[in-house]
Amino acid sequence: MAVATSSPEILVALAHQPAVGEPRWVRWALMAVAFTFLLLFLLVPLAAVFAQALEKGLGAYFATFGNPDTIAAIQLTLLTAAIAVPMNVAFGVTVAWAIAKFDFRGKNLFVTFIDLPISVSPVIAGMVFVLLFGAQGLLGGWVAEHGFKIVFAVPGIVLATMFVTFPYVARELIPLMQAQGTDEEEAATLLGAGGLQTFMRVTLPNVKWGLLYGIVICNARAMGEFGAVSVVSGRIRGSTNTMPLQAEILYNEYQFVGAFALASILTGLALVTLVLKSWLEWKATRDQALDERRAVAKGH
Repeated sequence: MAVATSSPEILVALAHQPAVGEPRWVRWALMAVAFTFLLLFLLVPLAAVFAQALEKGLGAYFATFGNPDTIAAIQLTLLTAAIAVPMNVAFGVTVAWAIAKFDFRGKNLFVTFIDLPISVSPVIAGMVFVLLFGAQGLLGGWVAEHGFKIVFAVPGIVLATMFVTFPYVARELIPLMQAQGTDEEEAATLLGAGGLQTFMRVTLPNVKWGLLYGIVICNARAMGEFGAVSVVSGRIRGSTNTMPLQAEILYNEYQFVGAFALASILTGLALVTLVLKSWLEWKATRDQALDERRAVAKGH
């Protein structure tokens, strides 16, 4: 029994020991390389976007948003996100619940298909919808006969955006629901709760922070999507151009202030997304720590 107890001084010393045994200069060198890459490939480009947007002053910057085509692009982007994100939330929650709470044949294959939109190039995804709903597509004739227009119209943009952003909510919720298991749902069922009541009172509160995180990421991805939307939209000015497409058009026409003004809005959205992401992660960690403390307190 050479070491029976640990003094507070020893515990403090152990707590401040580095996680790895490399020399101090190695750790500083690695951090310097990481911060250099962060500066060169993230912070400097972001600063350049805002600097270019404000190059001719605030007057020219805000004048960009008086352009009718730019206003239409902003409105279409917001409309697309307002439709695509709630649909993906509904699909994502349903898929995550089915995968995490039930066993069925082909489950692993189903999980693999969820990642398909991430694996496929967004341009290819847009081409798929053109092949399906275009004038010469598989369903193009039927769509035209019934008076619908999908490709080169808002429905096609929404469908392409939904396809690209589908995995984000589902992929955030599936591991959370799987980690929680089914004990609480089974207990609620034994107490007489119905399926919807169990979901609203038990399942949803347990995954609320993960769900909000998935919504934030999904919304940012939907508003910034370029590849798939550029294929199905037809790039019709004032009609089917979203913010990324309008920014590219302005840039190609050498209207750099307008292009970077729109880019600054998208960049600001990305920064807000990062802030919300960090806040949601902090809230989830804090709530988990509180739950663990309550469990320990009840155990004692």
